[in-house]
Amino acid sequence: MARGCVCCVKYMLFLFNLLFWLGGCGLLGVGVWLSVSQGSFATLSPSFPSLSAANLIITLGTVVMITGFLGCLGAIKENKCLLLSFFIVLLIILFAELVLLILFFAHTDKVRDNAKKDLKEGLVLYNTDNNAGLRDAWNAIQGEWRCCGVMGHTDWYTALQVNQVPDRCCQHVFPGCGHNSSNAFWTKGCYEKVEEWLDDNRHLLGTIALCVLVIQLLGMAFSMTLYQQIHRAGKKYEA
Repeated sequence: MARGCVCCVKYMLFLFNLLFWLGGCGLLGVGVWLSVSQGSFATLSPSFPSLSAANLIITLGTVVMITGFLGCLGAIKENKCLLLSFFIVLLIILFAELVLLILFFAHTDKVRDNAKKDLKEGLVLYNTDNNAGLRDAWNAIQGEWRCCGVMGHTDWYTALQVNQVPDRCCQHVFPGCGHNSSNAFWTKGCYEKVEEWLDDNRHLLGTIALCVLVIQLLGMAFSMTLYQQIHRAGKKYEA
């Protein structure tokens, strides 16, 4: 009976982590592709130049792959050391997520003010050398989201010290359109557009966050259940 429970939990945990590992491989592949094919697309923040979409996806994919690998190998080998390591990694990730979430909600206004300030400082670097990544990022964001500047198109006037904006701020884009203040620019700032998107999709984001939480808790429950079953069955550690 005990052995049957061990086998059931073992293969459930293995399949669970196999999907987890495959997802990590996919994320890592996407991150590497972004880094190679769009290497000039960096970050909007001058304070965190390495905080690009490619780097974030690569980091996330690597963490997911390592975690999934620990779970797969620990389950199929019935290795208590690996299962415990898998449990601890998930627990650390869950604890870090909770701490970041609490800090974010406790200092929401401060986070918003610092984000706006940092983004505006990034505008100053738009036309400078060795900042093609930041420039490409702003062009892509403003073109895709139909926004201009951080809080509005006048942010560019302050940053560039001249009454002009990037061409992607124009509602009808053509070369040099941003140099003529009589042209129609997007009226909303990109920060406001992002806040609107987050507000419109809060239910979807909440559902995704809940699914991630459930997956983490299931992984922890499966690994600890299998660990306890192996321990009770008297299975010795295998290197």
